[in-house]
Amino acid sequence: MTELANDREALRRKILRAMKTKGLSYRSLAAKVGLSPFIVTAALHGQMQLPKDAAVRAAKALGVAEAEEFLTEIPMRGSLGQAVPTDPTIYRFYEIVQVYGTTLKELIHEEFGDGIMSAIDFDLELTRQPDPNGDRVRIVMTGKFLKYKKS
Repeated sequence: MTELANDREALRRKILRAMKTKGLSYRSLAAKVGLSPFIVTAALHGQMQLPKDAAVRAAKALGVAEAEEFLTEIPMRGSLGQAVPTDPTIYRFYEIVQVYGTTLKELIHEEFGDGIMSAIDFDLELTRQPDPNGDRVRIVMTGKFLKYKKS
């Protein structure tokens, strides 16, 4: 890991410790910042960049002045440090793509044509869905469809 990556990782840990110390949840901090919990959580983990005004509000709520710079820097996205995630929760998403990736690709192409779903112009929603057999995790992803250029 580079020195810059080490510095960012240390600051990420400091930010998360500040959240815990202040008793903040990701959703409560997102409400203070005025953005989606997914954008704020991704930013706190170094995977997303916040607008300057949102980063200022986040740094103030966290009581970590240097968080403002961390949260406004362009991140090295997708940098989990390993090819296949080993954390069980993250691995399940990897497993979903392994099992259903080709199915999703084919169904997207059948419905929209030759193109991809954007991960940049993208929304994500997570809710708890009560179920008598055990609550379920409901995740809704919406991404802009981008056609491949033909010429």
